[in-house]
Amino acid sequence: MGRSVSYPTGSVVAFRLLDDGEDEDVDWAYECLVDEIIDTAKVAFPSFERIEGWRGREDRILLRNAFADCGISTYCGLAAIWLAERDDARYWEADFYNPRTARARHWLGQVSGRFIDLFGELRLVGRFSNGEAIFERSRSACDTGP
Repeated sequence: MGRSVSYPTGSVVAFRLLDDGEDEDVDWAYECLVDEIIDTAKVAFPSFERIEGWRGREDRILLRNAFADCGISTYCGLAAIWLAERDDARYWEADFYNPRTARARHWLGQVSGRFIDLFGELRLVGRFSNGEAIFERSRSACDTGP
């Protein structure tokens, strides 16, 4: 199977290109995107707090609230900005005494459309049998001039 950008299973994912130009500094573009995600998400979803963490080796957690993690994963110039139900020990321990999973899924369902509108420039159309992904520009990212 072909390699593609990683993101947590079951997450809401917005895709965008990390580098639009050949001479662009990819590290600088990445850091600018991380700052944009943090600033925009905190305004749109005030319950988020900044956190430094990882899910596995490829999915970087930037923000967290009681129900979800918000993060970024990149591969070959493609960024996956994702929102996923928390999957850490403290979350599951708290869930044991006061179930959160249903509320987390409800919250994710409520905010998923706005999240995609805020961060999505590309839409995943499908995958080839080798795992290679096909994307198209999302309508919100297209020019809709007169």
